[in-house]
Amino acid sequence: MSLVLVLVEPAGPLNVGSVARLCANFGISQLRLVAPRCDHLGPEARRMAVHGGVLLEQAALFPQLADALADCRRVVATSGRIEQEALPLAPVAEALSWLRQGCEAPGDASAAEPVAALVFGREDRGLSNDELLQAGRVVRLSTAAAYSSLNLSHAVAICLHELQSLQPQACSKRHQPSLAADDGADPCARASLEATLRDAEALLLEVGFLYPHTAHARMAKLRALLQRAQITEPEVAMLRGMVRQLRWAAQGGTP
Repeated sequence: MSLVLVLVEPAGPLNVGSVARLCANFGISQLRLVAPRCDHLGPEARRMAVHGGVLLEQAALFPQLADALADCRRVVATSGRIEQEALPLAPVAEALSWLRQGCEAPGDASAAEPVAALVFGREDRGLSNDELLQAGRVVRLSTAAAYSSLNLSHAVAICLHELQSLQPQACSKRHQPSLAADDGADPCARASLEATLRDAEALLLEVGFLYPHTAHARMAKLRALLQRAQITEPEVAMLRGMVRQLRWAAQGGTP
């Protein structure tokens, strides 16, 4: 499995450096930073990275989370908030086991490895609901209720240790998450789902099902539905084809 670790708008260079070191500790070769609010190549970050300095230098920068996840199929996001999440919270072990299931087909060593992502939010306010809705699973680490927010690098360390400790049999069907059915097929790439949702929103605005002032909230509900289903590439292609055909018909086309 090709796993990437994504930090959204990290503000502390010490945290970014520490996360780079953790990536080196646990064999994560790709670090992606979304609109970082600090100098990830500065002396503070390098000092904390130690032998993970090469990961800092090779870290990919993205303007927004959707861009960082475009090639990803299985995404787990973390949240420290107590209020109702955009998606149901999953037990950490189950979510990370599901993340590990993004592996190439047995016996096909040439198959391209799907990309899975583990996403962490801002130090001060975590991930927004819109960002959480880009994940297939949302987890919250167990802490004392009086103070639930963990330091960013500490949260990364806990998740990567849990991921590392999972045995290969954790991917067997008896360990699969119960939040959604999983027949072993990988979900579609995030870019495909985002393109389909854009097409659907344009159609629904044209036909009057959506209004500009309510479109965002209603599309969030549709996004959550599709995320819970974790639709595959063929399924999202069929859905996008249906949306495009309906849009063509709505604009006066005939069969």
